[in-house]
Amino acid sequence: MQSAPFLTIGTRGSMLALYQAHLVQRLLAEAHGVALSDIAIRSFTTTGDRLTDRPLSEAGGKGLFSKEIEAALVAGEIDLGVHSSKDMASVLPDGLILASFLEREDIRDAFVSLKHASLDALPQGARLGSSSIRRAAQMLRARPDLQIVPFRGNVGTRLQKLADGVADATLLAAAGLNRLDQSDKITALLDPRQFLPAPAQGAICVEIRAGDARTAELVAPLDHQPTSTAIAAERSLLRTLDGSCRTPIGAFTELNDLSCSLTAEILSRDGSEYYRDTLSGRPDEALQIGAELGRRLLAAAGPDFARQFKG
Repeated sequence: MQSAPFLTIGTRGSMLALYQAHLVQRLLAEAHGVALSDIAIRSFTTTGDRLTDRPLSEAGGKGLFSKEIEAALVAGEIDLGVHSSKDMASVLPDGLILASFLEREDIRDAFVSLKHASLDALPQGARLGSSSIRRAAQMLRARPDLQIVPFRGNVGTRLQKLADGVADATLLAAAGLNRLDQSDKITALLDPRQFLPAPAQGAICVEIRAGDARTAELVAPLDHQPTSTAIAAERSLLRTLDGSCRTPIGAFTELNDLSCSLTAEILSRDGSEYYRDTLSGRPDEALQIGAELGRRLLAAAGPDFARQFKG
């Protein structure tokens, strides 16, 4: 009779998600002196994976890439879920928590083009492929002349779309390209202070059941405290802004032993209107920093600005 796995990891089935799950598997095996084969990986097709006919922003916001994994977690079918932190809803389902954050990768967005060296080098009226409303808004703020065309799919699919002439350029998370050993596809990296990344971009998180003390203890060694602090600030900001896939929000955290400084912005869809602010405090005040900065941005923008993202 086969014994139960030491742990069972739940993940999406994409190449990037599986890379992340196998990384967590290896780190857990090393931390606890067990064989890789003792830690099972179970892949799921999520709502976000099945949704290919329209932008994610039209289908109910964040959580689309975690819903099925979280259902399996609640049901006790898996012990932990491994996710890209930026895909997680600002409020998790009851009984679930984010227990660990691996050390953050590159947070920047990568400009990718087969013909042009940079955003500034794109010709007037060029087509930029993106289904991220944050990226689209930031690009239109910098280059109102650009045409934004829908662009979904994995890295290979998007590169093929560039080759087929669907768009002249696109933007991808540098972290994902690095993890897939495809950093050679990066044409240029965007300055994260000018083009604020998505909140929690570049960080892998581990989700568990809130009352599962055994799994909490086992995943604790994977937590990278500076990353955890930065993501706490950014997710607190998101909760205050009621951030979803419908709302263009950028965030950038600068952290040292003495200070946590969060810069964030909210933008209109066309980038013509935006509000940006920075707030600093002690690292142990990360949650308060994110919440207060969110309140400041909402107050500066006013109710009419926020109303455009409802519904």
